[in-house]
Amino acid sequence: MYTVAVLVERALNDLDADQLVALHEALDDTVTYHLILPVESSSAALASSLSSLGTGEIAPAVAPELVLDAADEVRRQGAEELDASAALLRSRDQVVVPLLTDDDPVDELVRVVREHSADEAIILTEPHFVKEFFGLDWSARAKRALDVPTLHLIEHVPFDGQAR
Repeated sequence: MYTVAVLVERALNDLDADQLVALHEALDDTVTYHLILPVESSSAALASSLSSLGTGEIAPAVAPELVLDAADEVRRQGAEELDASAALLRSRDQVVVPLLTDDDPVDELVRVVREHSADEAIILTEPHFVKEFFGLDWSARAKRALDVPTLHLIEHVPFDGQAR
């Protein structure tokens, strides 16, 4: 079995699914994709709000139940995106293990790679030029933490459009 940990920033589309499968179609082994989609939890939202205090920004008080409702909605939307992405890969006869996480995306990717002895990691994101320039993007962080080949692809962009 060939195991691939895939960290995505948002739901896959048909092009993303086709390209993931194409990367491994020459393998004679069964490929299992561990598909990871992070969602911002209420604790992450709270940390983000607290960090704005240092900038002098004043944020209106929000009732705790509204924060929890919003977190539940974000988690529900994330689950729908993850289910749709897994369905795209399954419709291409692939084995998929979906995982929705509230944890740091790169930490979760590293955990999945190690726990499942993944053969490679793939990260699909939107372009984040400033983060990439400073090496703060998921791909740069993952490459520093992993001992497996790690590929960064831009979501919803054909292979021939990936070059910078």
